[in-house]
Order: sequence, then structure tokens, then C-alpha cells
Amino acid sequence: MATEKVFPMTLDGKAKLENELQELKTVKRKEVVERIKIARSFGDLSENSEYDSAKDEQAFVEGRITTIENMIRNAQIIDAAEAHNGLVTLGNTVTFIELPDGEEETYTIVGSAEADPFEGKISNDSPIAKGLLGHKEGEEVTIQTPAGDMSVKIEKITAS
Repeated sequence: MATEKVFPMTLDGKAKLENELQELKTVKRKEVVERIKIARSFGDLSENSEYDSAKDEQAFVEGRITTIENMIRNAQIIDAAEAHNGLVTLGNTVTFIELPDGEEETYTIVGSAEADPFEGKISNDSPIAKGLLGHKEGEEVTIQTPAGDMSVKIEKITAS
């Protein structure tokens, strides 16, 4: 039997997934069913783009529900405060300076299920996170990225 993939995430990340799941099941699902019902009333389904669009959206919603249920069922909750031992770990917020130009960046390292670069949350599978994990404040680290090597100095690590 194949083992299920584990989804590391923070309690906050799990709560967001649970909220999204609730929204999909109670609101979005009903909206899509209503769209299908309206589209059916237009007659011939073979050339009904509204019906096709609603069915596509229904497939997406049902797929997303299944995905989220799987993520929640296989969630591994990470407590950054507990794991923080001076080293960068999942759930930590890390501030570093790019060398040599001195540009400061701050990211929170989270599991792939809750990554959102626009909110400063990067996946533990990303090149930057992989390069930072296991290092401590004050260390200079070379991170291998698709665009080439990047050198940084870790300035601050905080538990999120």
C-alpha cells in the first residue's frame, strides 16, 4: 500500500484550509449547482457553453474539495516555537541580506499547502527555503536557485 503524502503546515495554515473547505462545500458547491440548473433550462446541452462552463467549474470545485480534505487528513502540524532551536526550521520567519548588494528580505517558511509568496510565505520545497533550513543567525549561506547561486547572510530568525 502506498503511503500518503504528509503536508507540513502551521495551525494557522490548517485553519485557512478548513475555512476554504467549508466555503467550497456550503457556498460554492450550491452556486455551481444553481448555474447548472439555469444552463439546463436553456435547452440543447450539446451546444450550451453556459452548461459546459458550469460543469467545468463543478469539476474544479469537487477536485479542490478532495485535495483540501486530503491535505487536512494528512496534515503534520508544525510548531515553530517548539522547533526553534536557533536554526531555521519550518514555520520560522527569516530575515536575510543578499550579498553583496545588501538587499534585505524576510520570508516565513511554510509547507507547500500554505505557501503564498505575495504574503511572504515560501514553501519549504522552494530553493530559498531549502538553502536556509538548518542554518543559524549570522551565517552566510550560498543558495542554489534556477537563476544561479545567491549568497545571503541570515540576520534574524523568529518563531511565527
